[in-house]
Amino acid sequence: MRQVSVDIGGTFTDCFLIYDDAYVEAKSLTTHHNLASGFMDALAKACAQIGKDVRTVLSTVQAVRYATTLGTNALIERTGPAVAVLTTAGFESTVPLMRARGYGDGLPEAQQADLPAADRPKPLVPVTRIAGVQERIDYAGRVLLPVDEDDVRRQVRRLVDEGAQAFVVALANSVVNPVHEKEVERIILDEYPTHMLGAIPIVLSHRVTGRKGEYTRTMSAVIDAYLHDQMYHGLASLEIELRRNGYTKPMLLVHNSGGMAQLNSTSSLQTIHSGPVAGLSAAGYLSQTYERPNIIATDMGGTSFDIGLVTSDGVKFYDFNPVIDRWLVSTPMTYLHTIGAGGGSIARYDRLWDAIEVGPESAGSDPGPACYGRGGRRPTTTDANLVLGYLDPDNYAGGSIKLSLRRAQRAIEEQICEPTGMSLIEAALAIKRKVDTNMAAAIFKEVAVKGYNPRNFIALSYGGGGPLHACGYAGEIGIPHVLIPPFSSVFSALGAGNMSQLHIHEHSLYLMLYDATARKVLDDYQVFNDTVAALAAKGREDLLRQGVAPADIRSRVEVDMRYGNQLTQIGVVCPFDRLTSERDVIELLDLFSRIYAQRYGEGSQAPEAGVRINVIRVVSYVERDKVEMRPARTEPRPAPSPTRWRECYYPGHDNAVKTAVYDLADLDEGHVVEGPAVVETPRTTYLAEPGWRLTVGRTGSAVLEQAL
Repeated sequence: MRQVSVDIGGTFTDCFLIYDDAYVEAKSLTTHHNLASGFMDALAKACAQIGKDVRTVLSTVQAVRYATTLGTNALIERTGPAVAVLTTAGFESTVPLMRARGYGDGLPEAQQADLPAADRPKPLVPVTRIAGVQERIDYAGRVLLPVDEDDVRRQVRRLVDEGAQAFVVALANSVVNPVHEKEVERIILDEYPTHMLGAIPIVLSHRVTGRKGEYTRTMSAVIDAYLHDQMYHGLASLEIELRRNGYTKPMLLVHNSGGMAQLNSTSSLQTIHSGPVAGLSAAGYLSQTYERPNIIATDMGGTSFDIGLVTSDGVKFYDFNPVIDRWLVSTPMTYLHTIGAGGGSIARYDRLWDAIEVGPESAGSDPGPACYGRGGRRPTTTDANLVLGYLDPDNYAGGSIKLSLRRAQRAIEEQICEPTGMSLIEAALAIKRKVDTNMAAAIFKEVAVKGYNPRNFIALSYGGGGPLHACGYAGEIGIPHVLIPPFSSVFSALGAGNMSQLHIHEHSLYLMLYDATARKVLDDYQVFNDTVAALAAKGREDLLRQGVAPADIRSRVEVDMRYGNQLTQIGVVCPFDRLTSERDVIELLDLFSRIYAQRYGEGSQAPEAGVRINVIRVVSYVERDKVEMRPARTEPRPAPSPTRWRECYYPGHDNAVKTAVYDLADLDEGHVVEGPAVVETPRTTYLAEPGWRLTVGRTGSAVLEQAL
């Protein structure tokens, strides 16, 4: 196997290279002005480790897989084109009203509690670039009022005069019957043909998402159109750079749905948060190979801390209505919870609450933490870890970044010590405790709210900062075991290399599986089966367009089910792809009931309200070779003598504790390191706090467990 996988984060760009029998990891600072620079720099470092140049590697690899933050940056910087919206007459206020509650979307919980004081986000589409057109389709897809072609032409010309550079067509009930959206597209193309210089990109909402909900569907299409231009040019420039260095195959982009696809089969909306989703995908594969059925995947990078779940019941967790920046959208997105708790998260003293706060603001890669010596003056989590003795200033990021202890000390003294009266060590410990507590609280909430006991899970800790804080947040919750996976510092990039080519298509509908009033189960299967067939055909077409062999295409059917009109709905993987008998319906109802009971407790089921399907989803995919991640099977044995000792400080200890320091290269499978201890690798640091022990596994993996 030969492939390159790259994950671009807010602070570091991670590269994972597989070249025959060589598995290589590398990191480089993210270059936000031109992501291709950081991409190529990380790749060059990886190639150097196997003694080959970039051109030789790129000309012989089977695939380059890429998870990007390009779209996220465009939203943050508001650098997208002037988007215009064409909607059904009478629905022009759908976007400006934001469902009334939209003011709180994307805000911290404390600000959401005071919506009257919340700031309205600057709109991506101003009211002057929203136009209603004469047409109407009802909830069942019946045409009530045909498209008025002359009216559409007038509105399109007016919007162009307003400066429109991209069109979104979002008509009422178009997910049921898209005929009018396609007609409007035809009219726009007639006015501004694609082969002319005045051509304007057009996004149809039903192609972006198949769910009902006018506001979320419209905003999904708006964000897709808003990101399209920058994504197209940014990724095209990267593809040109790859071509220049000998890569001739299509580049594969990671999707936030849990799969990947070629550039020509990827919408810009699908790339948002794709890096963390790649890590969760790798966690799912590791769960199988390590025989660890319940895993809390935790990814601590330089900017954020991402939480995801892998469970023994096989439940697929999707965010039905994720918030991207400040806007609610409806697109199939693997569920992840993200908080601002990374190595670059900025610490500050909150005078109102007389408390130390950390994040969500991050120093990123430029200027970075104060200890980087790149102009940062505010203290961060990394600065606190350096002051506490956990980091080696001469061996950070493989020695590519020399850390300044004095700059870290000065930043903490000026921003934390002076206003609080704390000593330097007290302030650094307060920062660590706050970060660990924030992560622990977020983990506990995410797991418990889904109906699981966090103590029945093992924590999977990866990302550049994860193994350094794993004991802290696991100990807060009471999780006694933490697994550090192979290549933990670039685990999300590894996950990108493990993902399948995959497309998700879904369709909203109202289908009663069990009618409580009539006390009967569904006996007409045509709507279900026809919908599955249509969605499977779309997925098959997507994969065939990318050159996949028809025999390699697989699919699975998922349904979102709920009791009656409950707001809570659960994604269920259907054990069959068609309904053929009453027995199939009963089996699906029983499966839903069992999953619901596992999530919310036995007896919480409410069949008396009826059971219905709201969404049918078909996942079409083709499996690819996986990166092998085998667990260690050797007997534990004492570790060799540490290479050196350091004075480190830990919560709950008044004085410095003499701490053993090991190089991971000196440790073999089965070696047990008793805490307190620091294990250093070229790209991350493992910390076994007092009361914990670390057992080394294969290829840099390890298990942290509380000593009895």
